[in-house]
Amino acid sequence: MKLFVFRMSECILRAIRKHRLYRITALIVAVVLLGYAPTAYATTIDDMQSEIDSINSEINDLENQKRDAEKAKNEAQSGLSGTNSQINSISGAMGDLDTEIEGINMELVGLLTDIDLISSDIENKTEEIAKTQEEYDEAVATRDEQYASMKVRIRYMYEIGDATYISIFLEATTSSLADALNKAEYVEQLYAYDRQMLEEYKQTVDYTKEVWDRLEEEKSELETSKEELEEEQKYLEEVEAQLEEEYENYSVMLAQARQQAAIYTAKINQQTSEIRSIEKAEAEKKREAEAKQREIEAEQARIKAEQEAEAAAAAYAAALEAGYSEEEIASMTSITSQLTTNNTTSTASSSSSTSSGTTVTASGSGKGAQIANYALQFVGRPYVSGGTDPYNGSDCSGFTMAIYQHFGISLPRTSYSQSSVGTAVSYDQARAGDIIYYGGHVGIYIGNGQIVHASTQRTGVKVSSATYRSIVTIRRVVN
Repeated sequence: MKLFVFRMSECILRAIRKHRLYRITALIVAVVLLGYAPTAYATTIDDMQSEIDSINSEINDLENQKRDAEKAKNEAQSGLSGTNSQINSISGAMGDLDTEIEGINMELVGLLTDIDLISSDIENKTEEIAKTQEEYDEAVATRDEQYASMKVRIRYMYEIGDATYISIFLEATTSSLADALNKAEYVEQLYAYDRQMLEEYKQTVDYTKEVWDRLEEEKSELETSKEELEEEQKYLEEVEAQLEEEYENYSVMLAQARQQAAIYTAKINQQTSEIRSIEKAEAEKKREAEAKQREIEAEQARIKAEQEAEAAAAAYAAALEAGYSEEEIASMTSITSQLTTNNTTSTASSSSSTSSGTTVTASGSGKGAQIANYALQFVGRPYVSGGTDPYNGSDCSGFTMAIYQHFGISLPRTSYSQSSVGTAVSYDQARAGDIIYYGGHVGIYIGNGQIVHASTQRTGVKVSSATYRSIVTIRRVVN
């Protein structure tokens, strides 16, 4: 390269000697050619570039590992969501069983009360039947006694037959007819009395028998009702036992589901920790690559400066050999330096304008991005426990509630309640405006792996990495 430069210088000088008109122009061209001669890269720069390529390869590997970890985390989050739904379903079923068992218990209490009442009624009926039985036996005995006495009188009268009546009338003849009639009437009265007494005792026996039969029937009905209630009690106790067994099975299922949820939670925590480590290593590698790039740029600048100095010295020597004075050479060198400086300054200012004034903005577009950008304007505002005013102070859920309310969207007050709004999405599908729930804390995703949230009383509203804590669920409220 230096040989080429000197050959060009010699050609230019020969042209200068032959034609004085082009001396100044030719010398300027020579200096410019020397100033913009291609840079000769040192071997160290190639080595540095190889190191940067190696670092970039490691960064790609880390990004692949991060994607795998995020995929595993999303699978665990999906499993956790499914398990939580199963827990809710089991809990609901257990609640229904509790209500049903409670209803059966109340019904059993009513049945046992009825059985006790019926048992008491049966005892009373048994006592009444025993008392009626005594009355019946007494009536039957009296009836039988009366009947036996009547049979004796009837048999006696039958045996003596009409002779007794004749003797009565004969005796009455000697005394008086009235007395005879009285005696005959007396006999008739005896018959009538016997018949009346027999009829009354018969009625007493029949009534007593009727009462006894009725009491026996009532007792039988009570005993039947008691048996039916006892059967129903037995059935309800069997149903209750089945429900309690089912409830116990649900308890086992609930315990298993909670255990599975704990496993998923542990996986999420593990993957979150792994993602953080990968992000940390990735950031470190990027910083290392940037440092190497700065070293290359510094080395390139140093080599270029050396080459420019060598070229300037060669041009200066060539100009002196051509017969120019030092003042002429200085004037021409000033012109070329001005051209080079203007070009370098323009490039540097263009580069600096792109790197200065960095402001965090939400990624994407649509209402979600509008929500995220609106939330970002409150960065630095205070954290106030129980607060819902993003200007004067709010807590995490109060902040998200106020931000969404600005867009006419109502959210529940607590972070736990906000964890079930909208629809669930995975971390790799998250976009600006989504709500990220960490378990007792919420923030608004702004894209590029970041959130804006009311963090603590010490920091207030700030921007943080979306994976600074274990993510429980991501909720999309607006599409």
